[in-house]
Amino acid sequence: MPELVSQYPRPPKLEFSDESIRVIALGEVLIETSRSIRILETFHPPTYYFPPEVVNHDLLKPSTGRSTFCEWKGVASYFDIHHDNRRLERSIWCYPSPSARFAELAGWFALYPGRMDGCWVNDESVTPQAGGFYGGWITSRVQGPFKGDPNHPELI
Repeated sequence: MPELVSQYPRPPKLEFSDESIRVIALGEVLIETSRSIRILETFHPPTYYFPPEVVNHDLLKPSTGRSTFCEWKGVASYFDIHHDNRRLERSIWCYPSPSARFAELAGWFALYPGRMDGCWVNDESVTPQAGGFYGGWITSRVQGPFKGDPNHPELI
């Protein structure tokens, strides 16, 4: 049964997931796991967060530049993904000290699917959420309209 993102809550909720996730970045496996947390927020496709032990840290370097602030989760730290002199700047982030409501996310990583070679949920290829700021994962499981979609400027 499809999930309507218009019915997701605000403030967002965390949902633990055992879906099979695979992420390839710069030709390398960045993440392969069946352990994640989905963040569900009104008009956003889910954003997936991954425990640090399932992320290939050999591909990560701390990013330069400023941190960002989420009204719900707090201050995010960003990382570049690098391999063979190629770099995906500020493509993955975490909340080292999130707000109490989102404490389970401490140190877990999220990413921009549109910057990766590919992301899959249960072997289904993910469509990235539109807009450079959003990290949502669109699959057949979720239905929009989605925030960031230029066909729905009322949600931008």
